Order: sequence, then C-alpha cells, then structure tokens
Amino acid sequence: MTAIIEVMGLLVAVVASGFMAWAIGAGSSGSTPFAPAVGARAISVLRAGLLVGIFGLLGAVLQGGRITATIGRDLIGGAPLGVEGATIALTIAAALVAIGVFAGYPIATAFTVTGAVVGVGLGLGGTPQLPVYLLIAAVWLATPLVGGGAAFLIARLLRRSGRTEQRTVAGLGGVVMMILAHARFGATGDLSIIGYLQGLNPVRTDPLFEVLGLTLAIGTVGVVLVNQSVRRDPEQGERMFLLLLGILVAFSAGGSQVGLAIGPLVPVMTDGGIPFSILLVGGGLGLLIGSWTGAPRLIKALARDYSSLGPRRSIAAMIPAFAIAQLAVGIGVPVSFNEIIVSAIIGSGLAVDRTAVSRRKILRTGLAWIASLLLAIIVGYGLAVVFSSL
Repeated sequence: MTAIIEVMGLLVAVVASGFMAWAIGAGSSGSTPFAPAVGARAISVLRAGLLVGIFGLLGAVLQGGRITATIGRDLIGGAPLGVEGATIALTIAAALVAIGVFAGYPIATAFTVTGAVVGVGLGLGGTPQLPVYLLIAAVWLATPLVGGGAAFLIARLLRRSGRTEQRTVAGLGGVVMMILAHARFGATGDLSIIGYLQGLNPVRTDPLFEVLGLTLAIGTVGVVLVNQSVRRDPEQGERMFLLLLGILVAFSAGGSQVGLAIGPLVPVMTDGGIPFSILLVGGGLGLLIGSWTGAPRLIKALARDYSSLGPRRSIAAMIPAFAIAQLAVGIGVPVSFNEIIVSAIIGSGLAVDRTAVSRRKILRTGLAWIASLLLAIIVGYGLAVVFSSL
C-alpha cells in the first residue's frame, strides 16, 4: 500500500513538473525572446514560436545543469526532499503559477519554486543553507538595479542617430559575443568557448593573458560582423541583430529556467537510476511544448509593446537580459526571467520618457513577486509539517 501511495505521489509530482515546464515555456520565457524581432518585422509570429521552442530546448539541455542541481540539492541540508517533499513543493509552485496565469498577476516562477522547496524542506526537518540563500537574495536584489541600469545606459547611447549609432550597435555586438564566449555549457557547467580555444593552443602562456586575448579577439569578430550588417542597411541590420539577440535570449531562458520545473525531482529520479541528462531533455521538451502551444499568442501581444519601444530600446532591454541570465547559469542561481525582462524594459523606457513608466504597476509587480515567495515558503512549510505528523 505504501509503495502504491509513493508511486501515485511521484506521478502527481511529474505532472506538476510538466505543468511548470509548460507554463514557463508558454509564459515570459517563451514569449519574450523574439517579441522585439516580431515587432520590428524581422520574423513572423509562427516562426518566432518555432525557434523559441527549439533554442529553449537546446539551452535546457546544454546549460540547465547547474541551476537544476541548486534547486534539487543545494537549498536544503540533510536528507533530500524525497517523493513526498518533491510532490508538495511542485504542487504548491504549480498552483501559485496557475493562479497567477488565470488571475493576471505577474508571478515569478523562480520565487515560487525556490520558496516552496525551502519551505517544504525545512518543514520536513532539513537544515537551512544560509550561504546559498544569501547568494540567491543578492542576485535577486541586484537584478533590477543592474539590468535596469544597464538597459538605461544602452538606450541613452542608442539615442544618437547616423554613423555614431551604427558604431554603437556594432560595439554592442562585440559585447554580446564576449558574453557568449564565457557562457558555461555541460551538465556541470565546466565547458566554455574560451576554455575550448585555450585547449587548442599548443603553446602554454599566462592563463589570464590567454583569456583576455581570446575575449578581445572574439569581441572584435562580433564588432566586424555587426558593423558590416548595419553599414549595408541600418534598419535591416538592427532587425537582424534583434533576431540574433532573440536566439541567444531564448537559449539562455531554457538554460536558466528548466531547473525550476525539474529541480525538485532530481534527487528522487537520479537516485532511482534515471540519468540527469534525461531529466534535462524532459524538462526542455516541456518548455518546447509550452512555447509551441502557448507562446505565439503572447508573442503577438508583446510584439505590439516592443514595437512601441522601437528596435533601439528593444536592443537595450535584451542585452542585459542575456547577460544576467548567463551570469545566473554560470553561478547556478535560480532567477526569474520575468524579473529580468521587466527590469530591462523599465530601464530602457526611462531613458527616453520617464512618464511612460507606471510606478503603480512597478510597485504592484514587485509586491506580487515578494508575496509569491513568502506564500510559497509558508504554505510549503505548513503542509510539510502536517504531512510529517501523519
């Protein structure tokens, strides 16, 4: 009888995990990356929905390992959550996300999943991991400031017209390539383009000198390629740059968000003999299905908002989003893609028209994020205590 209950609980956890993956793919992670390119008429809505699913899946498989491991094993000390804990945590997170979707409240998935896992883990007798919590809190608090501030500065730079703007866009292309060069790949995040190129060098030199030289070389390639594109046709060049940013942001979204859907299941599944890579593929497929079934409608709606921003401010918003998502993947910290994108859009909007940003909406969004975190912790802890006493 106990075995049957555990199997049923595991099935509920898997369903909740699948729903989380679908909701993430259908929500901001699936709709945001290509919305600026659609708004700039660089790509159609249907093609955008197709590409965001494919690159989200690739990102989940190639970059999802570190954040998934953080959610699954690093938030709580002592014994892992087990089937019961994973079921409770994923059900709470899925319920809060569903409430947010149907009620129209901007629920941050990273906040709900992290809060639910911490609450359930503590309720089941686990020990808190304060250093991990402090690192996560620091990233969450810094994201709006860094992302919004960077978007503001980039948008101000892009306000100039003519040759100066073309040079700025080309320089930003170099920055994007340098970020990509240091992106971390693999289940444990041990691989990078820079690391691979270092391995090809037969002559051993100072590692710092090698990294700086390779980074500048890759950045220069980005500058040259983007510069050629914008010189031939400035408007078309900006559209193509937006399309490239869409691909990179979709890839980063998959890598940074898949762990929120499958992380709580990791200890249970891997201890049961299921390879970690299979879990990443399963979570990535959930993101892909969500992107293909739910994202096109939201892409079309968001494209109208981004078309009002214009290509320049859209570029200003997307580059910090890509950079922050890659930083989170590199250090293994769960982040809310909703928080990243909203902060960047606000920053780029403030650079042109400070009256266009609603302070009331910003406050409402921030309170919804905090409330979802606290509610997930409290409900998770309470249900775990009740369950453990039965």
